[in-house]
Amino acid sequence: MPSPSLLPILALLAAVLLWGLSYPAMKSVLAALDPQAVMWARMAVALLVLTPVLRRVRPRFRKADAAALAVMCLLMPCAYFFFESNALRYTTAMQAGIVSATVPLLVACGAALFLKERLTPRSLAGLVLALAGVSLMSLLGRASETAANPLLGNALEVCAMVCAAGSMLLLKRLAGRYGSWSLTILQTVAGAVFFLPGAPEVFRRAPALLAGGQVWVLLFLGSAVTLGAFGLYNFGMSRLPAGRASAFINLVPVLAVVFGWLLLGESLTPGQAWAALLVLAGVGLSQMPARSAVGRDSRASLS
Repeated sequence: MPSPSLLPILALLAAVLLWGLSYPAMKSVLAALDPQAVMWARMAVALLVLTPVLRRVRPRFRKADAAALAVMCLLMPCAYFFFESNALRYTTAMQAGIVSATVPLLVACGAALFLKERLTPRSLAGLVLALAGVSLMSLLGRASETAANPLLGNALEVCAMVCAAGSMLLLKRLAGRYGSWSLTILQTVAGAVFFLPGAPEVFRRAPALLAGGQVWVLLFLGSAVTLGAFGLYNFGMSRLPAGRASAFINLVPVLAVVFGWLLLGESLTPGQAWAALLVLAGVGLSQMPARSAVGRDSRASLS
């Protein structure tokens, strides 16, 4: 049995593994269902899994937070999954996963704009570099069976990442007053209502989905990804320093590329591969500690 000190690391690795798998899984099921139907099925499965928790968690939301809670739910899961599910209709799981690497940079910029947190020149340079890589990767993309319009698909994925960043900033503001499960339940219910127009298609195509195996993919996405990865990541975050835990997120785009290649046979052109490295370099640059801070830490350790 793994030691207690190893459990948080294993939980974080499992979470990013599930998130990496979610891109090819979504791509495959979108071949059989409309995006709205896929997302309603995911939210419905998540609600079913949450049923035992619903009896124990009784959220009491304050009227003063109503606007912030509404915007948070609108951004995540509603707008986020609307953009991402449609993005995967036009681009590859590989490219969508690489675009997802920009989230930490967008959060840092949003925190600087709305929370008055300091944005270092290094973080800003990293964002510019990463977005330049995304733009180049999109422009170099060729239309194919798995990517009908890479430019449009990657643009929609960037919109999804902006929504994710906005939701994270609001979550940071609200998390001190509400438990993580309370917010998760609220977001899941909001998502199920928002994507409700897709429900009839799910029921109409249920026999075909069962015969084709897509039902199992939907169950995986709704339970293991929507809720399982969230719980594992929160467990790891609660037992490791935030900086160390958040570093695991950088594995998601790498895993999305690996799984897109292994499961869907996707590939990047040489030019796109260099553009993808540019994205990851931008993310890496933004996370490097400032030289002055390193110097101060070194001097402090010697004193």
